[in-house]
Amino acid sequence: MQRKNIVLVSVVALAALIFSLPELAALLPGWPGYGTSSFIRWKDPVIAVTHVRIIDGTGAPTIEDGSVVIANGRIQFAGGFAQVSVPPNAKILDFRGYTIIPGLVGMHDHLFYPVRGGTGGYKEMGFSFPRLYLANGVTTIRLAGSIQPDLDLRLKNQIDRGWLAGPKIQLSGPYLNEWISPEQARQSVNYWADRGAKTFKAYTNLSSSALSAAIDAAHKRGLKITGHLCSVGFREAASLGIDNLEHGLILDSEFVPGKHVDECPSLHDTTEAIDRLDLSSPSVQDLLDEFFRHHVALTSTLPVFETLAPFRSPVAPRVLDAMDSSARAEYLEIRTDVNHNDRSRWNSLLSKEMQFERQFFQAGGTLLAGVDPTGNGGNLAGFGDQRELELLVEGGFTPLEAIHIATENGARFLGEGDRIGTIAPGKQADLVLIKGNPAANINEIENVEYVFKDGIAYDSAKLITSVRGSVGRR
Repeated sequence: MQRKNIVLVSVVALAALIFSLPELAALLPGWPGYGTSSFIRWKDPVIAVTHVRIIDGTGAPTIEDGSVVIANGRIQFAGGFAQVSVPPNAKILDFRGYTIIPGLVGMHDHLFYPVRGGTGGYKEMGFSFPRLYLANGVTTIRLAGSIQPDLDLRLKNQIDRGWLAGPKIQLSGPYLNEWISPEQARQSVNYWADRGAKTFKAYTNLSSSALSAAIDAAHKRGLKITGHLCSVGFREAASLGIDNLEHGLILDSEFVPGKHVDECPSLHDTTEAIDRLDLSSPSVQDLLDEFFRHHVALTSTLPVFETLAPFRSPVAPRVLDAMDSSARAEYLEIRTDVNHNDRSRWNSLLSKEMQFERQFFQAGGTLLAGVDPTGNGGNLAGFGDQRELELLVEGGFTPLEAIHIATENGARFLGEGDRIGTIAPGKQADLVLIKGNPAANINEIENVEYVFKDGIAYDSAKLITSVRGSVGRR
């Protein structure tokens, strides 16, 4: 028996030299964290989803009795049931009472999460977050900044190879912040672009000269750059050529009286200035005009602001169940602090942000949707992306508009509009099956049962169950 064990250990050690860890894991049944087969419900070559309500992501009216035919990972047909010709070899699924939408495109998502109340740092959630994104209908994510880009790159490769369950990932380079010079910003963009990064994020204290250098470097490579800005105001960033601004008006420091060039005012001063701002004023219209002149998109992240407003953020059992005991306790403690301290300004700020985003969208702006699962820990991957749609509707958007923002708009911004973002023949079969009708009640966006990625259907409940108690730990 001892000799057999020695031989087994030797074989495993030799395999470890030949294969990477995930490849080795694939050879060992039951290896924790790896494998997708236990989450897959259907992977037939041809699948016909029949008698289903179709929301195609364009903002068009729903098709109430529709069918979607999937063949070899792509959409072959999408339209009324009466018009469909189901292939004889198709797996036929009758989903009366359900709705099918395009996979959500999360445009401000991360693979890390705050630990120790969000003040002690952040930890990568490479085990739980990919599964939670996919389980909740998010089939593509753009990382809006990375703290460990090497880990993100490896995780993306593992998902792309089918070793892990998770969404398609558009990689980000590391945050571009105050300590880098213009030349260092340019070098960082080029270095990480060579390694697969498709987007870059300018952060709060980056100088205008370094931001300009990063924009120039990204654009020379046909890539885009976004920003969570403070030292540089939104109007200046637009004039420099930034492609996207994160979080919306609440963080635009340019309205702080006496703000100096390349100075980041306190969050208190910025939010106080925004709270006083008249959205019908010429200065706001000038800002919008600058956005439109330079084709700047805006990413809405309403859920992360909701957690700062007293008595606003819902306590969802499914979210608490996903957290480990320490993360859950920390979040509930912070939530109690938010509810019992004078933060009433955040209620009016949240309402103002909703109004501004609606104003931007109605004027023709490209609004994107994200969650930003950071802040005080109240937002989790996937769950928060769904909450974003609910808050958009609360802010005055129709459910069809909200779904359009969270699907087609994101896909187009990423340059993926010909492959994902809407339900149309020829596109990749990234689809979400929802029990109910989110076009009538947006809260039913939470009732995800199956998620197709490239035509393979994953069981949402199994994915969520597999990470119960993991967020905050892994």
